Amino acid sequence: MKTIILFVTFLALSSSSLADDSDTEFHYKPGEIADPSKWCDMKPEWKICGTGKRQSPIDLTPKIARIVHNSTEILQTYYKPVEAILKNRGFDMKVKWQEDAGKIVINKTDYKLIQSHWHAPSEHFLNGERFAMELHMVHKSAEGHLAVIGVLFREGEPNAFISRIMDKINKIADAQDGEISIGKIDPREFGWDLTKFYEYSGSLTTPPCTEDVMWTIISKVGTVSRQQIDLLTDARRGGYEKNARPAQPLHARLVYLNEQSSPSPSPKIQIPRVNPY
Repeated sequence: MKTIILFVTFLALSSSSLADDSDTEFHYKPGEIADPSKWCDMKPEWKICGTGKRQSPIDLTPKIARIVHNSTEILQTYYKPVEAILKNRGFDMKVKWQEDAGKIVINKTDYKLIQSHWHAPSEHFLNGERFAMELHMVHKSAEGHLAVIGVLFREGEPNAFISRIMDKINKIADAQDGEISIGKIDPREFGWDLTKFYEYSGSLTTPPCTEDVMWTIISKVGTVSRQQIDLLTDARRGGYEKNARPAQPLHARLVYLNEQSSPSPSPKIQIPRVNPY
């Protein structure tokens, strides 16, 4: 009989909160007793993982998107360097800031940066292609709504930020719930390019799969080395070696592809008028 290992999930059991310390039981490996196809049957509050019509991740292509150019709403980033810790949660590696590291503003709503973590392989697809890794920057509004910025990476040159903290990852790679200080981290070090991105209304990609998430997926794909991929993958155990949920049906959702007509060094990026709530 297979043993289900308890880990700590990064997301809330309701759409109005973000609980980093909730015990949960789920796997990613197909055929396991709690693989993604069975999440909806594991607990009553996880039923939406199978019945929801706004589930994430999805396959993003220009064919399904409405293209917009510099619309009247603005996405702005306001970040600052503060002390951060790296935590091995068993199913992923998480960076969490000890103080207020800033926010993003979407459709005039503030979303405070909560944490970041990686999935390997990527959860979202671009034009049918799954990539080597995906970074999630998780933000939360005062009302409890979530906004996640996703950055995709293909195998290639090393990622500069991961290179900076590789020794820290190594130190807690074998320590479930182990954590270590990584000093002051500026969220801008993760290196986004916000000149072109997709936006849609979706869900958490782990149970309870709550449908209350504004997703922004950067179109430009970065790079990460094989050594870095292996390091983050080897730190996961018990069915989490590949921690990516399969792509979910689009159903009748709107997807927007925002393209800046004149790229600017300013962090102010135009996005469509979308309110998923």
